[in-house]
Amino acid sequence: MKRTILVFGLLIVALLILFEISKRTYLSGDTSIELIIAVIAIVFFFIGIYINKRSLHKDSDQPHKVNHNKIKELNISNREYEVLCEIAKGLSNQEIATKLFVSESTIKTHVSNLLVKLNAKRRTQAIQISKELKLLPF
Repeated sequence: MKRTILVFGLLIVALLILFEISKRTYLSGDTSIELIIAVIAIVFFFIGIYINKRSLHKDSDQPHKVNHNKIKELNISNREYEVLCEIAKGLSNQEIATKLFVSESTIKTHVSNLLVKLNAKRRTQAIQISKELKLLPF
């Protein structure tokens, strides 16, 4: 986090220096406004590319691994794990039941068991805990 703040701080200082140099060269009459705008646009373009490479694609380099030992430790069955994955996708009990070819009451039982095993009060909390424990593949 400190490195990110430092990089953005240096970036802001560099841009302020660029603007100051641009202002002085324009006022002295050495360059035209179009050239100054072009230089600033090119600098912002490369800054955008740098930020895109550094921040947006950071997670794609490291694939998320599921902690299968933790799943066994919590005694989560295969079917309960399937239900947990579908909950994480945002599906309702009825949608999960239809997808897994079981009744809605069966899904409610699985959800209830998952909440107990994960020590969660709500489905959203169960998803959050699952992500922290690296139980989900995404």
